[in-house]
Amino acid sequence: MADHHLPGDPPVPLTLRRSARARRISLRISGLDGRVTLTLPTRVPDREALAFAREKESWIRSHLAGRPEAVAVTFGAVLPIDGQPRRIVAGPGRRILLQDGALMVPDLRSDAGPGRRIQRYLQELARDRLAEASDRYSAALGRPYSRITLRDTRSRWGSCSSEGALMYSWRLILAPPEVLRYVAAHEVAHLQEMNHSQAFWDLVQGLYGNYDGARGWLRSEGNHLHRFRF
Repeated sequence: MADHHLPGDPPVPLTLRRSARARRISLRISGLDGRVTLTLPTRVPDREALAFAREKESWIRSHLAGRPEAVAVTFGAVLPIDGQPRRIVAGPGRRILLQDGALMVPDLRSDAGPGRRIQRYLQELARDRLAEASDRYSAALGRPYSRITLRDTRSRWGSCSSEGALMYSWRLILAPPEVLRYVAAHEVAHLQEMNHSQAFWDLVQGLYGNYDGARGWLRSEGNHLHRFRF
């Protein structure tokens, strides 16, 4: 890959990626982080890809302008936890406390900020909630899983391997609880149906109930969970 910029105010970073399978230049803007990637055939020079980007500049900038701004997770910021907005405020002691409308975080002057500590706290909270939901659905299904892993994934909210290992995005703790539970039911259902057939969706329905609302929330709002920078 090669990195370039589309000049202007502000300049737009461009990532050039070569692919032996590409037959023409293509442009993609990530829905998660706004990264602009140009994929081009192996023998096409960089200048042609950059000229292509300049032709599409107005479209690129209008698309980026419509994206929600990144939010730095620090004191004073508002962070959704369980789908509810919580303002990050300084609190006493050494433990992070979750309250209605607030996340109380000890203000340790010795570190660079609360972001990493809040991330660790959220990961622990997400593991507890996802393990609880996975245990419930796994017991209802009568199929055990082998382990749970949490990651900060960008392309999926969860997965289930053929060995029964469940993986979830810890950012699900930022979503409403019913959305987190839906993802758990979805992945546990894969313990029996390793596909997305009608039988699979019937199984999800049996475990979780009507999933249209939770699935729709992820499609319309899920990408916004990635704008929080820890």
